[in-house]
Order: sequence, then structure tokens, then C-alpha cells
Amino acid sequence: MRILYLDTFSGISGDMTVGALADLGITPSTFEWELSKLELGDCHLHFERQTRAGISGVKFDVHSGATHDASQDPPRRSQDQETEHPAALTGKTANAHDHEHHDHQHHDHEHHDHASHLHRHPGHGRQPQPTRGFSEIRALLEGSELSDFVKQHATSIFHRIGKAESKIHGAYIEEVQFHEVGALDSIGDVVLSCVGFEALQVERIYFSSLVDGHGTFRSSHGEYPLPGPATLEILQGIPIRQTDIPFELITPTGAAIVAEFHHAVGVLPEMRPAKVGYGLGTRNLPGRPNVLRAILGDLEERNAAERIVELQANIDDLSPEILGAVQDRLFRAGALDVFFTPIQMKKSRPATMLSVLCQPLAFEKIQEIIFAETSTFGIRYQEMNRKTLEREVVEVKTVAGSIHVKIGRHAGKIVQVAPEFESCNAAALQSHQPLKRVYELAIEAFWGSSVASGPNTCSQLEKVVDLPR
Repeated sequence: MRILYLDTFSGISGDMTVGALADLGITPSTFEWELSKLELGDCHLHFERQTRAGISGVKFDVHSGATHDASQDPPRRSQDQETEHPAALTGKTANAHDHEHHDHQHHDHEHHDHASHLHRHPGHGRQPQPTRGFSEIRALLEGSELSDFVKQHATSIFHRIGKAESKIHGAYIEEVQFHEVGALDSIGDVVLSCVGFEALQVERIYFSSLVDGHGTFRSSHGEYPLPGPATLEILQGIPIRQTDIPFELITPTGAAIVAEFHHAVGVLPEMRPAKVGYGLGTRNLPGRPNVLRAILGDLEERNAAERIVELQANIDDLSPEILGAVQDRLFRAGALDVFFTPIQMKKSRPATMLSVLCQPLAFEKIQEIIFAETSTFGIRYQEMNRKTLEREVVEVKTVAGSIHVKIGRHAGKIVQVAPEFESCNAAALQSHQPLKRVYELAIEAFWGSSVASGPNTCSQLEKVVDLPR
């Protein structure tokens, strides 16, 4: 399975993501062609190879105008200035809610000799970039000839940002006016990130644990803390920590990219790297290279057992209604399974044993929920092995309608087949047939399909699912 791992040890932003994808081999002409499908007026793209703390990578920028104008770049800063508070260094002053989020803040545009950059100029001269709302950006994307993948995910990224802004300010999302995030460079960053992900043809995207700087940044309302309010809203449910760097490292656009595409956030999965690319920020950060590392490769899918954690707690004084709510919260926090077992405790008290299975990375969050949401004073836990079948969901056609069927393979052979309940139930209601009969129809349709008749089928199995009684 082809995967992409983005190592965010120095944060993440939209332009760093595009730079890293370009360094992996997505050509400038690909980015240029795709961006030309949007009605953005005159603009040009810059892809320049530079270094940060000894690491070579690609610095990406998108500017308005048919040709490069040095006035779009802030003056080069001295090394002493590089250690000032980020709010004093930003070249941008407004965003969707007058906070200085600086989507390029931790890599502000320095002036370079752009010996190698790409230009796109569908017209002549430079057009001023308008302030755009979410509806305008959505219409811009939907009216383009971009692929459905890019349209869907780019729109979703802007929706995540707009939703965060609307919550912070108590306004409807349609009332939020994007200033910085709706500007040319940010639209380019979001769209071209989606273009690059699609071009790589990866099945999953993983991210390292997220790291942001500490301190505050200035806004029109005063000093705001890091991580910024919009960034935290967007990253709800995703682990994040701070490091001893007094700059914003994760921008709202970077946060929305993580929230939109992450399959998992944490340590590098076992994989076979094929290519490594680096997207550069502008600022030279103290003590670390200001780069986003992208690792493209194949996930190492072994037959060896997967390591998981089992947590258990005995509870004898909590309402079943609350236990049901706890189960829902645990699943939303990443639990693999949550189940209850009737038990008898001391003094002949009937009780419930709560059992939770989760990945090791989710252990702390799961533990926190159990302590906060239940009445237990203690949790037992242990690591254990787990083996699972390779799973796939296929659609089969029946007289009752289309049914989704989950299949499980072992060593490449189909050994389990299970129609999905929700799909069967909807078909049963629509066709006015008994649910049990719809299950039978789905099984019959599957075994008559091309999927089941392939060479990977375990031929000795005629029926591998029990129908509901």
C-alpha cells in the first residue's frame, strides 16, 4: 500500500506542504496547469531550491501579477531579527478574523534571487486580490475544471477554516470574510496541496505528532496565545504539543490540511521509503531546520500480529444511560472496540466491566475519558497482540437493491463475507422484504459476482456468514 508520511517536527503550513510535494517529484508544470483551471487572474508560481540548517528543499510561493515584483517580498531580515516575536515579523496583517495568523508566518517571505521560478500569466498586469467569503471560494472551486478529488477536499479545507472562524466570533460561516486565508497565495496553497496528494496516488496520509511554538501573537484585539484560536478549533481531537520556539509553527491552513487528510497522527509507521522531500519555510528557526519532511513509500504489511492495548474497569454505581454515552465518546476518541460484561463484585453487587481496545497511541486519551466520564477509581491495562483479516467493502446488486458487503481475506483468500446491516436494512425497508431475506440475497449475489469467482477465493467455503435470527 502506497502511503505518504508528513513529518511536522517544525510545524506545517500550506506553502511548506506544496514545497515538499514538489520536492517529491510533482512537476511545476503540473501545479501550473492545475492552478490555471481557477479564475484567479494573473499570478505566478515560484519553486526555488534553498537550504535550512543544512537541509536542501523546495521553497514555494505564489504571487499575484504576471511577472515577479520584488515589492511583494518583505526585506531580508538579520539573524538577530529572526529571534524576535513573530508578530513583529509578519508581512501580513489580517486574516478571516483580524488575527495575525500569518499563513506563512513562521517562514515569512524573504527576498531572494529567484533564479528559478515559474510564471503563469493568462493576462497582463497585476490584479488586486479581493476579500473572499466561503461561498465565493466554494463557487470558485465548483465552477472550475479541477478534478472531483481536488474540489471536494479543497472545499472541505476551507469549510474547516470557516467553521472555526465562525465559532470563535459567533457568526454564521457565510458571514465570515476570509482576508488572508481567502487571498491568492492561500487558495493556491490549499488547491495545490490537494493536487499534489492526488498526483502521488497514495492510499493513506500519515502525520507525525504536531508541534507548535509557544508565546503570543498580536491581533487587532490584543495579544492572543499560541496555538492560535482557529488552529486549536480545527485540530480538535488531534494530539498537539508545544515546543520551546517563540513562533507560530502550525498555521490554520496547515491545521486544516492535517484534519482533512490524516489517516493517523503519531510515530512513523513501518514502511519502505521510496522518496523523501522537504518543503521549506522562510525563517531560520533556532535549534532546528524549518522544513516539512515528506516521506513517500509502501506500508510494510506483515502477517505478524498488531499490538493493541486493552483497558478494563469495574463499575457498580453508574447509570446505564451514562455508560452508553461513554461508549460513544470512546469510539469517537479512536477506540477499536468498546464492550460491557455483566459481573458480580464484592458484597454480591451486580456490576459492569467496561473493556476498551485501542491503538497504543490512543491510550492516554482513552484513559482520560474513562477516568473523567465514569465513576471508576482505577483502570487495568495490558498490551496484547491482534491479527485481523484484510478487509474490503464491495457493492452487489440484488432484486432488493444495492447492498454493501464486507469481505475478509486471509493469505489472499476470501474467508469471511458479511452484508452490512445498515445497507441491508435500508434495502429491506425500500423493497418491503424481510431483513433476513435481504441478507440471503446479498450473500447469493456476492458468491455469483466476479469478486467471488476470482482466483483468490477460498473455494471450499460455501457459506461463511450466519444470518441474523
